[in-house]
Amino acid sequence: MPSDARWKSIEPVTAQATATEQEALSLLTAQAVRSGARQMLELGVRDGLAHFTIGIDRLENVADAVLAVMRRSYPSLKIPFHARWRHFVLGGVDRWAAHAESVSWSDRAARGRAEFDLAIVSVLLDAGAGTMWRYRDRMSGQGIGRSEGLALASLDMFASGAFSSDARDPFRVDADVIAKFPLALLQDGFQVADANPLVGFDGRADLLRNLGRLVSERPQVFASHDRPRPGGLFDHLAAKAKDGAIAAPTILFEVLVQLGPIWPSRLELAGIPLGDCWRHPSIRAAGATDGLVPLHKLSQWLTYSLIEPLERAGIGVTDIDGLTGLAEYRNGGLFIDHDVLRLRHPEDADRSHDIGSPLVVEWRALTVALLDLLAERIRSRLGRSRVSLPLASLLEGGTWAAGRAAAFETRADGAPPIKVVSDGTVF
Repeated sequence: MPSDARWKSIEPVTAQATATEQEALSLLTAQAVRSGARQMLELGVRDGLAHFTIGIDRLENVADAVLAVMRRSYPSLKIPFHARWRHFVLGGVDRWAAHAESVSWSDRAARGRAEFDLAIVSVLLDAGAGTMWRYRDRMSGQGIGRSEGLALASLDMFASGAFSSDARDPFRVDADVIAKFPLALLQDGFQVADANPLVGFDGRADLLRNLGRLVSERPQVFASHDRPRPGGLFDHLAAKAKDGAIAAPTILFEVLVQLGPIWPSRLELAGIPLGDCWRHPSIRAAGATDGLVPLHKLSQWLTYSLIEPLERAGIGVTDIDGLTGLAEYRNGGLFIDHDVLRLRHPEDADRSHDIGSPLVVEWRALTVALLDLLAERIRSRLGRSRVSLPLASLLEGGTWAAGRAAAFETRADGAPPIKVVSDGTVF
């Protein structure tokens, strides 16, 4: 396979990084996401944004809506994290748990690697489905759309051994298999057809193949205890745990550093891929990061999804609230549909916008900052702390469900309030 500079290991860079490389690495953090989002919100509150105005006073109405959903869905207010694992539950049956309990794992780490394999591939194959696509579930006969359908499709492929090179060990993802994964096989697994189109399908296939190539090229990260597989990241993170625990922002940084090169050609700084990071003319920073707005939506959702496998393996995860809310269309739509965010030019709602456009960057960054403010209000009302009600639970409880409900109340097809041109790798 030809050498590709994108696959270079960044780990040596972190030890002896140039000033510009250090600036690039600083963007691969939850702290950078939160900082840029807060700056965007401050501009908006001062009426300094080109595309949105903000009504902070209407945030209390959003809190009412979210609390109503939380109390209805989780009356005890014991809320799990917003993670991929929630989407594997259908009709009260946890499909992945049923598979996992049927296996005699050699140890907890073996299950951890398998769950990392599943979570990484399933999250990367998500990023929104559009309003038309449905997955016909073989067990229930239901046609299931959006994230739930994407989750079941990826789980069924995983459980069938579609990503494994060993028929005796189906619950794994081998790098050499996915690096050359046939488009037709992925199309069949997700039941994609002219009458059942999946938004950004080719982009998802490219991500899967890129993941396989990268994992093969980084055996020091992904093959320390097994053949090259995405689940090798479990061992890499376990080795970084101190006193049996690892901080959630550290997990995110490793996800971004180790998986960053799989993303399509986007912004780079000092040769380091910046992932879900975009330009906005109003965001100011010193040095080479001026004008850059990191958001890292899928990587943060993946990080939330890796917490439970680590904890099941006996590795504690701390500072979960060090991560941010997710800059995606359900959370973002929640604030538009409840009138906290208003388009300065209403006709923009009728147009399609590129994912990197200033309008979409504004919307997504404002979403992250507003989720922090909303979390403070809801915790205050409930008498909870960041530890007892982390943002991960608020998203699940929560803002994502309330955003979906608001979308269907406002638009018959439940589509987001802003049309974003998606390549299947962000939303």
